[in-house]
Amino acid sequence: MFLTGLTIACLPFVAAAQSTHSSFETMAQPTDEKVACKAPKPPKDLAETAYIRNGYRAILRIMAAEKWQETGSCDCFLAVIKWEEVLEAGPTFQSSDDPKRPFDTSVLRERADDLLAERDAACAN
Repeated sequence: MFLTGLTIACLPFVAAAQSTHSSFETMAQPTDEKVACKAPKPPKDLAETAYIRNGYRAILRIMAAEKWQETGSCDCFLAVIKWEEVLEAGPTFQSSDDPKRPFDTSVLRERADDLLAERDAACAN
């Protein structure tokens, strides 16, 4: 009798757990079949601080977008450009003599976003 009462008392909890499980399955996002063209994270030894590494990452994105402008190719140039090339181009993008903040990273990121948005729009067709 006690076990029957306990089983009956637990049924609403079992039903709730089953419905929660199914709702988690429906919340899962489908995986994108296409591999995105995304800039890799800079290696830690590229620069002393994350701020500077983020500046170099934005420069890489700008360089890739400029390569698209030069060639008209919709290939992903982010994997082709080497970090050494980005370091060499760094002084061109420098906005300050402050060694801790040589770049205005937010401006570089915005410029890269704009250029790559143009590329994405042109390559979507």
